Amino acid sequence: MKKKYKVLLSAYACEPNRGSEPGVGWNWVMQIARFHEVWVITRANNRQVIEKELAVNPLPNAHFIYYDLPAWLKWFKKGNRGVHWYYYFWQIGIYRLARQLNRRESFDIAQHVTFVNYWMPSFLALLPLKFIWGPVGGGDGTPKAFLKSLSLRGRIYERTRNVVTRLFEFDPFVRLAAHKAAVCLAVTPKTAERLGKIGASRVKLLSQVGLSSQEISILRQVKNGHVHPFRVVSIGNLLHLKGFHLGMAAFAKYLAAGGDGEYWLIGDGPEKKNLEKIALANGIEDKVKFWGKLPRQKVLTRLGESTVLLYPSLHDSGGVACAEAMGAGLPLICLNLGGPAMQVTPESGFAIEAISQAQVIEGLSDALLHLSREKKLLKDMGKAAQERVRSHFSWESKGDFINTLYNEVMETN
Repeated sequence: MKKKYKVLLSAYACEPNRGSEPGVGWNWVMQIARFHEVWVITRANNRQVIEKELAVNPLPNAHFIYYDLPAWLKWFKKGNRGVHWYYYFWQIGIYRLARQLNRRESFDIAQHVTFVNYWMPSFLALLPLKFIWGPVGGGDGTPKAFLKSLSLRGRIYERTRNVVTRLFEFDPFVRLAAHKAAVCLAVTPKTAERLGKIGASRVKLLSQVGLSSQEISILRQVKNGHVHPFRVVSIGNLLHLKGFHLGMAAFAKYLAAGGDGEYWLIGDGPEKKNLEKIALANGIEDKVKFWGKLPRQKVLTRLGESTVLLYPSLHDSGGVACAEAMGAGLPLICLNLGGPAMQVTPESGFAIEAISQAQVIEGLSDALLHLSREKKLLKDMGKAAQERVRSHFSWESKGDFINTLYNEVMETN
């Protein structure tokens, strides 16, 4: 007999038809509602887009409760500045609301899904319920050997981030969430390690990256050009942590070793000028194309004209661009770090060990050379990449996973 539970969900970010954190929150609601009845506490500024979507595509098993902090506290949040402090106080604020809801509905399970962040607490852990924390990330950082390869701005950011995350690990409410959780869902091995250090007794790995069946179907129809020229593409905000400076150097080395082709970068950000300088210094500026930020349909078009995704991120808890490119039949070349490394397999691409800058550049270059010269391998890896996405990174598979986990948690004393 299938059991139907009452679930209370904390989803600060939750919007339909969006990527990143808002999309994660919304898709978890949809998947939990496939099997159970779910009450979702989210921000009041999500109400309009949610109710517009529900008017077209109802979710009978989902109930939304909108909450925001008093107006006088909104000075904490100005754009992205102060968002984490605002989020912290929002978590405190929803606790009283959650208690009232629990007295009325008698929930079976509470789960926190967004923000996907292990170093800030979820106050749902204080409720007398089975508590699932996650998926959460944030445990990954730039390896020390690569800090010197970053710009001054990048080095300052990374060192500040490391200090802040370690300090927040001593927050008693963060530790309480880890201790009280029946299960913590970590998006990467490094996050799982940090969760263990702050008191989590049971941790499972689960990437927060997911694609709907419709998205996977669309990606499979993207025409992939495994023909001349050999095109390498990188997608994402041009930030230091994305490691595109390593990708640019690797592409230059690949050309110097006799490779041919083009390098496309889709996205924009503060590292663009630095990347242009690297291309110019290596004499490859005529082989590099900066497309800037593109609408999704144009991104799909560029994927269809590309051969392989180069994604050398130094720390990335997710990497949805990897799943999308793989779904379109592109092999993935990434570093053996964080979320991208959880997506790729030896059959669908290359995960290069991150030991030193020179070693990574050589490893990325060698992978490019290998794929450019082995057409059958290129084709086989593209097919394996599509199958990997279908079987492991569909939102439906995540829904099946969480349903099984709920049953396990509820049957455990």
